[in-house]
Amino acid sequence: MIARHRILVIEDDPAIQRGIVDAVEFAGYAASACGDGVTGLERARAPGVDLVVLDVMLPGRSGLDVLRELRRCRPTLPVVMVTAKGAESDRVAGLELGADDYVVKPFSARELLARIKAVLRRSAERPLDVAGHVVLARRRIDFERREVALPDGTRTALSEREAELLRYLVTNPGRAVSRDEILRSVWGLDPHGVRHTRTIDMHIARLREKLGDDADEPTLIATVRGKGYMVSANALPDTPDSVPSGDRGGDV
Repeated sequence: MIARHRILVIEDDPAIQRGIVDAVEFAGYAASACGDGVTGLERARAPGVDLVVLDVMLPGRSGLDVLRELRRCRPTLPVVMVTAKGAESDRVAGLELGADDYVVKPFSARELLARIKAVLRRSAERPLDVAGHVVLARRRIDFERREVALPDGTRTALSEREAELLRYLVTNPGRAVSRDEILRSVWGLDPHGVRHTRTIDMHIARLREKLGDDADEPTLIATVRGKGYMVSANALPDTPDSVPSGDRGGDV
């Protein structure tokens, strides 16, 4: 049986929202919807959402604000932006913030579904998206509680920054992540304006200690000389994904 991707539609226009939901459900996806940015962000941050269709103009909190926060807490969650005709600045801003694709109103259901399928196909090759917890070499890491449970049952608290750093490394298993990338994605700093990155090394050292990793010969968080830090892909469970097919014509 093919797993159904779960799509969250954040759109305040009731007619457009209903049209999108009908289209994605007809195509075989599971859909849910809401009409404001605050509720949308809350739902998108929770486990169980595989892709978000996100309008730019929303009450409560704009779509760009929602996208900005999602890229901090769920960096690999696929997002397709919905923008108004002629609003090129919104499309540029969305892409710069990390949107995977966009559609311009008015758009056809066929176009939207094609973009959703393409984004999901690309996202299957992405790093893991860990919203709640993950097991790393028999260590259970709970990102919501910011806590590590070691194999012997010992529990250790993580600081907010430690949890964010570990989450980012875990979402990029088997790839060396540079200090510059960590500064940009975890600290939110421009690496060109920061002279010292010793704080990253100190956070890595504390994470190794809390994970019970060998400080002299670390195996969970490895140092890749000249490149940065890496979590071994072999230490994480596999999360295979599949993409359902389907299409529907008509306009939204």
